[in-house]
Amino acid sequence: MARSTYITENLNQQQIDFMLSLDDYELDIFTLDELKEKFNTKFQDINELIENLVHKKILSRIERGKYCRANFNDEKVIGCFISDSGAIAYWSALNAHGLTEQFPNNVFIQTLKPKRNKAVFGTSYKFVKVAPSKITGLLTQGQDNRKYWITDIEKTIVDCFDLPGHSGGYAELIRAFNEAKLNSEKMITYCTAINNIAATKRMGFLAELLDKKGLKNFIRYAKQQINKKYNVIDPAGIDNGEFVNEWRLRLNISRDEILDICNKQY
Repeated sequence: MARSTYITENLNQQQIDFMLSLDDYELDIFTLDELKEKFNTKFQDINELIENLVHKKILSRIERGKYCRANFNDEKVIGCFISDSGAIAYWSALNAHGLTEQFPNNVFIQTLKPKRNKAVFGTSYKFVKVAPSKITGLLTQGQDNRKYWITDIEKTIVDCFDLPGHSGGYAELIRAFNEAKLNSEKMITYCTAINNIAATKRMGFLAELLDKKGLKNFIRYAKQQINKKYNVIDPAGIDNGEFVNEWRLRLNISRDEILDICNKQY
């Protein structure tokens, strides 16, 4: 709080009028700059207004220059808002799309800009910076001031195979891949975007093993990406198991184990 800020004991008329203006614009979450742009001619000192309302616990400070109403607690909106270019992704998106019943301990945000992981109002956020080419396959959720981005189902699956450490566990990811209804052309587009041959081979092999409907074109594409290097099917596992020459993969999770994972009920 600035030393020169005057804190009133009670709500005054200007503070009441300010809150009514937020209602008029349907603003639940906002930056200080945004408020100044909208209201600078209507209110004398936006900074002082905000400090008073934060002090009275009518507004909450999310981080420097970013605020919301005290009762606003949509973690997805808040996470994308504080990351500027962010989208709900990885394990959080798997859960949002109904592809896992496991709840992550963090809200995973994919972003172009580096940002330190942090907790806001008791929710932990993990920010995953990626190359611009990987920012694709986004859906808009929510309305008006509560909009946020989330990766679509295919991009969520591809992202999780690209960075499986953010997926909630490889068995859970295999199960999600089996459950998801996937579009071949989207899968090809997103695999091209991530440019991860090992991940593409793993998904192609699984699509063929599980006889995924509608993915013949993707399987064909994945086979075209195969290189000479062998990769284990589970990148976090040990280097052993059956060699599959056609896919240049080593099955440190056996075919039977994969099928058993897919058939396992929660």
